[in-house]
Amino acid sequence: MSNKAVNRGKNKQASSASRILTVPVAIAGCLATILPNTAIAASYSNDYSVCAGRLLSVGVTAEAASQACAAALRPRDLAACVVKIDKQTQIAATDALSTCGNARRPEELATCVVGVSLSTKEEANPAVLDYCGRSLLPVRFGQCVVGLRSQIDFPATQALDTCISADDSVIGASSSSTPPTIIPTGSTPSLETTPFPTQPIVPTQPIVPTQPVIPTQPIVPTQPGTTN
Repeated sequence: MSNKAVNRGKNKQASSASRILTVPVAIAGCLATILPNTAIAASYSNDYSVCAGRLLSVGVTAEAASQACAAALRPRDLAACVVKIDKQTQIAATDALSTCGNARRPEELATCVVGVSLSTKEEANPAVLDYCGRSLLPVRFGQCVVGLRSQIDFPATQALDTCISADDSVIGASSSSTPPTIIPTGSTPSLETTPFPTQPIVPTQPIVPTQPVIPTQPIVPTQPGTTN
């Protein structure tokens, strides 16, 4: 066999080996470009994505949904509040969006609105949304309205006014009251907690000893017959 034939055989083997190595490298390169994009796309399925999707599903515009979800501290809770009110009351999602966005606890607000709306049995009562949004304790406020109307026959607006006034009084009393001071058993109270503290004991001046008495010189009698 000539040298040319041998060289041709070697070149063919080298070309085949390079092709075999090129295929895995190309596949690895494709995976390297696809996987990071997939990971980034998966990371976007977060609270903001869920919030926007739920708001859009109940008729909120894209602009309003984007602004509300971006400003919300808990986007999922905001969306849950709007969707719950829209589905279980006659209040539209667009009307509930602002109140849910301003609520400290959107889910409790939705519970209040739904419960009071079912109790009042009115087709649409925007006042319920306003009152529940004003209350700092929306669940307690809703229970107040529903409980009073279950036993007392008076207008819904009167129940709303009565309970919101009581709600404000309870919040004011709880914020202004101070807890009593508890002194553990066996401990000695300080002067600040003692109603009548005793006067401090002032030490008396030390007794200074008196000077010793020096005896006087004895009187020597004069000799008789002598004159002074």
